Amino acid sequence: MVKEFVLVGFRNIQCLKNFIFVLFLFIYITTLIGNALIIGLISASPRLNSPMYFFLCNLSFCEICFTTIVMPNMLYILWWEGGLMSFHGCIAQFYLGASTGCTECLLLTVMAYDRYLAICNPLRYSTIMNVKTRNRLAMWSWLSGFVAMISLTVSICSLNFCGFNTIDHLFCDLAPILHLSSTDTSQVKIESVLITISLSLFPFVLIIVSYVSIFITILKISTKMGREKTFSTCSSHLTSVCMYFGAIFIIYLMPSQENSVKLNKVLSLLYTIGTPLLNPIIYSFRNREIISCIRTTI
Repeated sequence: MVKEFVLVGFRNIQCLKNFIFVLFLFIYITTLIGNALIIGLISASPRLNSPMYFFLCNLSFCEICFTTIVMPNMLYILWWEGGLMSFHGCIAQFYLGASTGCTECLLLTVMAYDRYLAICNPLRYSTIMNVKTRNRLAMWSWLSGFVAMISLTVSICSLNFCGFNTIDHLFCDLAPILHLSSTDTSQVKIESVLITISLSLFPFVLIIVSYVSIFITILKISTKMGREKTFSTCSSHLTSVCMYFGAIFIIYLMPSQENSVKLNKVLSLLYTIGTPLLNPIIYSFRNREIISCIRTTI
């Protein structure tokens, strides 16, 4: 029985090791500062006491959790060109990372629904999206993400791991772990696909439907400036959503192939360090109210 795994990270990058390490460290620190700044501003400013910023605060906290689960150990592996992780530590990293990833999918869906109500049904917005509703939606997102991954994690723990213990990846993800199992993993793969469809594909469809309705409503706005402002904001949000969900779909829904290891590494960077870094910029620092609060604070 394997008691520890060897994570190799990126192989044959001795000449770029220092550059990649410094780059990833900078991204990690910037992600923490950016998302922490959003949480601090929203918590301290009465002007930002609305459902949109409440969900954004939850998303920023989720991003901090997600990157902190993955990035410190990834930096260690990059610097030392590999690293050891105990079996239970690897399973814990997978569970926490997958749970926060599912939570982020649901929070993005809730945020799209919030924007749909605000733009397409503004007269009933305050009635529908009250404090009780927004708290329930946020709680549902967090609980669903963490509860859904329990059964999959238990199924992984029930597999046998004997002999080969080298994970050709940057962190403990599902496919590299299942690749090392000496028993049949088809049931776990089916369970993973079902969870991905339920907590990623279905929410993504809801997000697309919400934004299609938003864009239709935008076209009815009388002023050109109003149309351009709303369209610019929503299109940037949709770009971030497509990048995040696209990487997840390719990794977890497409059949694995021999040449997909390097592709999975690159794609995993999109949702582990790419979107957590970009979301504060896309959702917040292009927002006039948040920029105004930053200037007032400074």
